[in-house]
Amino acid sequence: MEKPKQHPFRKRWGQNFLTDINLLDKIAKTIDPGNNDNILEIGPGDGSLTERIYPFVNDMIVVEIDPLLVKKLKNKPIFKGLQIIQGDILLKDIEMMHLNVPVRVIGNIPYNITSPIIFWLIEQLDYWDDAYIMMQKEVADRLTADINTKSYGRLTVVVGAYLNIEQCFTIKPDVFIPKPKIDSAFVKFTKKEPPLIDDDKYLKFNKLVNTAFSQRRKMLRNTLKGWNISSKIKEKIDFTRRPESLTINEFVSMV
Repeated sequence: MEKPKQHPFRKRWGQNFLTDINLLDKIAKTIDPGNNDNILEIGPGDGSLTERIYPFVNDMIVVEIDPLLVKKLKNKPIFKGLQIIQGDILLKDIEMMHLNVPVRVIGNIPYNITSPIIFWLIEQLDYWDDAYIMMQKEVADRLTADINTKSYGRLTVVVGAYLNIEQCFTIKPDVFIPKPKIDSAFVKFTKKEPPLIDDDKYLKFNKLVNTAFSQRRKMLRNTLKGWNISSKIKEKIDFTRRPESLTINEFVSMV
């Protein structure tokens, strides 16, 4: 009997497919799809998670960059009626998709673009309710880091101004094909209502936080000396402190 062809994994797309049935069931149970839900899945791969979600929701779109996988998904009878888009999610806008908003976002995303996808979620804030993303454990730890720790940095602060982040569970490498060299985490995102930063201040806030952490061992009075920060703020925040000692709210107060 001829063996089925194995999918040619593309390194450039960071493809790692989940193979553990129990884990896939656990992920689906955590997402808890409902019959009123409209789901956007990023990087469905071979559809292992998709088939545990699609039958139980109102509507669903999947966005997959690999044309071979798109073809495979389209050939599966279980996905009849599923909207399958080939392309890069970072170049897509949720409001332009044929899906009622707000949507719920799920994805086992390429680890090399985890941060860009999280910032994409922030840019798409108006169009989704919650998001469940598989990512490398190291990034999940940075997102949920406490102040005065090594992991606490720009990602923690900027994302934390907009989103609530919860690590649902950790996943070992041996449940993936091909096997990554790192642990993964399944992370839930919900939106802060309201966000701590207004849209018109986002770019300034991002740049200020990035500047502060660019030399994280230096005091704020050195890294932010080129910034026009009011004396009122400087009375409240000691600028001899280092950036990892500031709360998200203290950073927010500077813009």
